[in-house]
Order: sequence, then structure tokens, then C-alpha cells
Amino acid sequence: MPEFLDLHSRTTKVLRALADEAMRANGLHYGQHHLLAALWEQDGRTPGEVAAKLHVTTPTVVKMADRMTATGLLVRRRDDRDNRLVRLWLTDAGRALREPVEAARRELEEQVTADLDGTERAALMAALTKVNRAAEELADRTPAP
Repeated sequence: MPEFLDLHSRTTKVLRALADEAMRANGLHYGQHHLLAALWEQDGRTPGEVAAKLHVTTPTVVKMADRMTATGLLVRRRDDRDNRLVRLWLTDAGRALREPVEAARRELEEQVTADLDGTERAALMAALTKVNRAAEELADRTPAP
């Protein structure tokens, strides 16, 4: 495997495990914080809009939203203008998780980048932003299976 892909894969696996542990401490399953963040940014999105934002399938968002609705973090309501659409809305419990979840994510980020100075952090973020943009553009051009 090429060196970058191998290192990135190993790093992602470890970071995902650490993030999963941090999210469990807030009563969430891994990935649910991404759905919450999409709604913190713009409440009332449709599952399809959330899926597009997160680069996942709509059924993935629907399944996650089912679980989060059952735990009281979200509610589903029909769109006021188009009854065919369902929108996801945060409950007070879902909104209340914003600060502790974002704090946990900041803490994890600070811990894993503690050995980097400010210049190295900036360079890392700039490089990862470019890699992410290139990967997203490639994914957008690649037909779905």
C-alpha cells in the first residue's frame, strides 16, 4: 500500500476509536455527532440534505436518525410547504450536547497534536484540507456502485 494511504488509514482507525470513546461518554454512537453538527449548523434539514453534507447515503442518515429520535435527540416533522419531505429537528437534549461534544472533540484534537508547534499545526491543516478537497472532487466524479 502506498505510504500516505497506509499512514492515513492507521491514523484514521486510531482516531476513530478515540472519538468513539469520547462520543460514548456523551451518550452517542460514533457518527451521531456528525449528524448533530449538521443540524447545529442548520436545523431542520432533510435526511437527504444531511447525507449530502456528510457524504453518506440517505438510508444511513435515516437509520441514524431513527436511533437518535428514539433517544430523544431529534424529532421528525413534515415540511410545511411540501408534505412529501420530512425534516430533522433538534430537541433541547440534542441542542444541549453541542458544548460537551465540541469540547470533547477539541480536547482530543489538542491531545493528538500536542507535539506539533503552531507552524506544524497550520501546515498539517492546510495539507489535509487540500487532500480532502482532492478526495471529495474525485469521489464526486466517481459513479456510485
